[in-house]
Amino acid sequence: MENIASTKYTLKAKDEVKERLCDRSNKATTKTLAKENSKPQEFKLHTEQRAYKRAMFNYSVATKLYIMELQKKQIEKIQKIIEEEEIRMLRKEMIPRAQLMPFFDRPFFPQRSSRPLTIPREPSFHMLNSKC
Repeated sequence: MENIASTKYTLKAKDEVKERLCDRSNKATTKTLAKENSKPQEFKLHTEQRAYKRAMFNYSVATKLYIMELQKKQIEKIQKIIEEEEIRMLRKEMIPRAQLMPFFDRPFFPQRSSRPLTIPREPSFHMLNSKC
């Protein structure tokens, strides 16, 4: 009898263990189902951020160079217009024109200047000798 009681007891224990395992496996499957329904989080790599910043920097440098080039072209165009205008004015001045005839009926009498005459001074050569 003792053997039969002990075997029944061990069978009961085994059944309980199996039930616990089944309960755990059912719980595990329900948990995995919950994870399958969840959505993954989006993430950005640092390399993508650096690539974007580098592209923006390259774009800003390119626009700056383009603007500088446009300004240089505009300045050159203005300088060319100014030079052409100066050449036109010089050519006008270079055309020989007749001068007016002097009036011989009124002769020219120069007047004496009101400025005083310059007083000559002897140069001081003794300064040059001291330096040598």
